[in-house]
Amino acid sequence: MINLLPNEVKENIVFARRNTKLRHWIMVFAISIAGVLIITLFGLFYIQQNIDNYNSQISKTQDELNSQKLDATQKQVQDISNSLKLVVQVLSREVLFSKLIKQVAVAIPSNAVLTNLQISKTTGGIDLTAATTDYNTATQVQVNLQDPANKIFDKADIINISCGKATAGNTVTAKYPCTVTIRAQFAKTNPFLFINNGAKQ
Repeated sequence: MINLLPNEVKENIVFARRNTKLRHWIMVFAISIAGVLIITLFGLFYIQQNIDNYNSQISKTQDELNSQKLDATQKQVQDISNSLKLVVQVLSREVLFSKLIKQVAVAIPSNAVLTNLQISKTTGGIDLTAATTDYNTATQVQVNLQDPANKIFDKADIINISCGKATAGNTVTAKYPCTVTIRAQFAKTNPFLFINNGAKQ
């Protein structure tokens, strides 16, 4: 078939077809952009809604915790914990007096008598006072108390020794005119404490 249409008409037909295809692609592109915008806006709306819901839940949870006085409860728990630690520290320095006195009595020389005990909870030690027949016996008290075989003290230091004349009518000073005061530090494995570093009771 021979196309006898003028060239101008032929060109118009070609351009018309091209314009139709171009309009078609422009519409497709516009619809795609509109779809992307709709999806984006919906996504942003959904995300914002979730953020608002989470913020609302967080605020509600915080209000519930505040109503339950969580801070006050935590403070009470901490106070109880601190009290328990203090109890353990105090018990670790408490002495089983019945056993301790017996062991000290064994360590005291025959010419001396124990007259006073004073526990120092802050230093983990004890001050002992003994009456003795003479000065040498007073020093022997210190030597005996510091002896590792007694398992009582790591160290014992003489604070004071005084010897006076026998007092008439006072049987103690008449027989034991000397007085010695000793400050002793409990051994770490002392078996006469409620709690210690592994010593067996």
